[in-house]
Amino acid sequence: QVQLVESGGGLVQAGGSLRLSCAASGRTFSTYTMGWFRQAPGKEREFVAAISWSDGGAYYTDSVKGRFTISRDNAKNTVYLQMNSLKPEDTAEYYCAAHPSAYRMLAGIVSYWGQGTQVTVSS
Repeated sequence: QVQLVESGGGLVQAGGSLRLSCAASGRTFSTYTMGWFRQAPGKEREFVAAISWSDGGAYYTDSVKGRFTISRDNAKNTVYLQMNSLKPEDTAEYYCAAHPSAYRMLAGIVSYWGQGTQVTVSS
């Protein structure tokens, strides 16, 4: 069992930065691929980024490549999403996610979800 708690969301102007954190409970954190999804009002939840437990490989959706960076600290059971050069279209509820398989997470299959944290980017 893995429980996820996000923090770090807020209101920021376009071009600004935020860092999201996701604290995980459970002894198997280090064996899970961790990721971030987001959902804007009226839209479906979409994949943003993931980081593999096995080799630390990172994956990003095209719209955030070069602006967002995902990282993890297994000793602290925490995954981070550093978001730079934020745009109004990044406005959404951001959800932390966990699954044993990076492949399945990239397909949108998630075992555990956090409760979400709101990111609002003003123009």
